[in-house]
Amino acid sequence: MDYQTAKQKAARIVSRMTVEEKASQLLYTSPAIERLGIHEYNWWNEACHGVARSGVATVFPQSIGMAASFHPALVREVADAISTEGRAKYNQSVSFGDRGIFKGLTYWAPNINIFRDPRWGRGQETCGEDPFLTSQIGCAFIEGLQGDGPFYKATACAKHFAGHSGPERLRHSFDARISRKDLEETYLPAFRKAVESGVAGVMGAYNRTNGEPCCASETLIQKILRGAWSFEGYFVSDCGAINDIWEGHHYTDTLPEAAAAALKAGCELNCGSAYEALMEAYELDLITEEDITAAAVRLYTIRVLLGEFEEERPFSDVPYSVLSCKAHKALCLRAAQESIVLLENRDGFLPLDRTLPRRIAVVGPTAMNVKTLEGNYHGHADEYVTIADGMRRVFPDCEIVVADGSPVYEDSAFSWNGFCSLTSEGMAAAASADLTVLCLGLDRDYEGEDLGYDNAFTDYGDRKTLALPDCQMKLAERVCDVCENVIVVIACGSSADIGDRVRAHAKAVLHAWYPGALGGLAVAQAIAGKFAPSGKLPITFYRADTVLPEICDYSMAGRTYRFAECEPLYPFGYGLSYTTFAFGRPEIVSADDERIVIAVDVTNTGSFDAWEKTQLYASYLDSRTTTPKLQLAAIEPVYLKKGETRRVALTADRFWLKAVLEDGTRVEPDGGVRLFVGDCQPGDGAQWIAL
Repeated sequence: MDYQTAKQKAARIVSRMTVEEKASQLLYTSPAIERLGIHEYNWWNEACHGVARSGVATVFPQSIGMAASFHPALVREVADAISTEGRAKYNQSVSFGDRGIFKGLTYWAPNINIFRDPRWGRGQETCGEDPFLTSQIGCAFIEGLQGDGPFYKATACAKHFAGHSGPERLRHSFDARISRKDLEETYLPAFRKAVESGVAGVMGAYNRTNGEPCCASETLIQKILRGAWSFEGYFVSDCGAINDIWEGHHYTDTLPEAAAAALKAGCELNCGSAYEALMEAYELDLITEEDITAAAVRLYTIRVLLGEFEEERPFSDVPYSVLSCKAHKALCLRAAQESIVLLENRDGFLPLDRTLPRRIAVVGPTAMNVKTLEGNYHGHADEYVTIADGMRRVFPDCEIVVADGSPVYEDSAFSWNGFCSLTSEGMAAAASADLTVLCLGLDRDYEGEDLGYDNAFTDYGDRKTLALPDCQMKLAERVCDVCENVIVVIACGSSADIGDRVRAHAKAVLHAWYPGALGGLAVAQAIAGKFAPSGKLPITFYRADTVLPEICDYSMAGRTYRFAECEPLYPFGYGLSYTTFAFGRPEIVSADDERIVIAVDVTNTGSFDAWEKTQLYASYLDSRTTTPKLQLAAIEPVYLKKGETRRVALTADRFWLKAVLEDGTRVEPDGGVRLFVGDCQPGDGAQWIAL
């Protein structure tokens, strides 16, 4: 069913409703209209890395980990599995008459905000700091979740529109001041591409952007989203954001005025209760029945396209047995494998020769931490494999000894009056071992969404430092004192600096993000060489003492690999492998007004079969405006056996090769563009080709 046919059917359904009934349907808890045979529907559901909050489902790696795969086709496959499980849950819920929260098919994912500041707690939900990578991973997720049939299998919702990436403490009253150039160059492109990919929904942000509350912004919703981009789907407020219009932003004097402002701007659906005031706004002539009707028709168009009103509901044959099935677990493991980034591998220490260590210590607060596997916005897996579990499975002939060694943070039951009582336990385990896997990192209690408290490490979920908590650093240094062979595994949602001393001692360092239910198995398999790590950093990693711009400053100056002037700890796009790759000279094989295709021969010159995540960067030669130092413009994963050469084609959309002027206009750079192809950002002596 095409959109216009669905809209006509929706209009016929809505035309039979009273104005009160229509207004009631604009709340996320849309009540039943029994006289019309319409069931209640709850719009709120979550699925950024698996169906969340409704029982057992496959828990895939958190979004930032999937972005680290640099593999959009894999993410599309993951999203397809998520929507399959979503349909299975919906089918069984409806069959038992359960239409409550987290049971619907309208998923409020992906989060495609730009992870502009590595301290932001919700950055783990995003696709990283780069607008191109974010658009590629985000659109792949949208397409996989929604499917390509006449009906949606489920619907995606791109969030949070727009200019949202902290601070968590202030989000209900904060005004993000963003230049037109930064909006068009960094903050908006992923949303534009999401609309082009057919995303069904867009969610507004809590904050104001340039003075306008995002859920009542004529500029964002009417001029850009509906106008310039011709978006036809539905717009939903973040949860409670319409209340913020008057309570937090003081943009209106009353709740009915806030509800009216949001509806008039184009926010059809309210997550929250503010739209309970719509009828009062209607009676005060702040809105018209036509405003209410138009919003209801948009929402019912989505419900029609989900097949709710078909005699034979589409996808009704998806069985309950697909939930956390073997195929989805295998995909979950593969996604975790491709998300792991190998940061250090001193003298080729990894992969580990499994005949060497007889006794392996697995030490640290993330060794047995299920929360670290899950991240936030998570479901509940029927099987978890922690790092300790994974080491036992992969190294069955070794003696495995496990110790916490430290809490995640000092405020815990393991700490008394500032003294962490577990350090000696971790040292004892490490001292007795031939090898220590040192498991450091965080969990959703210390970085995440509006946690509601602050301490020396976290401010309502935003991190105050890029170092790990002191108790973990104390453990790490003492383990290095007593064990020669140390492999560090970091699990968290952002950059983490383990310090020069630990980094210099460690034989290898892996960053695992929040790797999903089977993430511990993937980590152990990486250590054992069951596969070669191929993940690439979707954000820049900084040293802990790097002075970053204030988190409240939304200018892109000094931020991300595109504009920062400081030397990174590890650059965006970086990631080692167990093999090496050689690149031939890239050639332009076709070019038109829309796109350029560059081909390059890539050879696996090492002794390990592996994925290579080929990257194309643009460098602008322009004098009219400030441009990014580099801009990722294409990625192409390729799997190469040792010694194999393949010709890889990378397609660059000219959209990403244009410069952005101060007024937000995209133009051809005066001096042209240079292109580089490789396995990371270009360094000294890089081979460039000029357009």
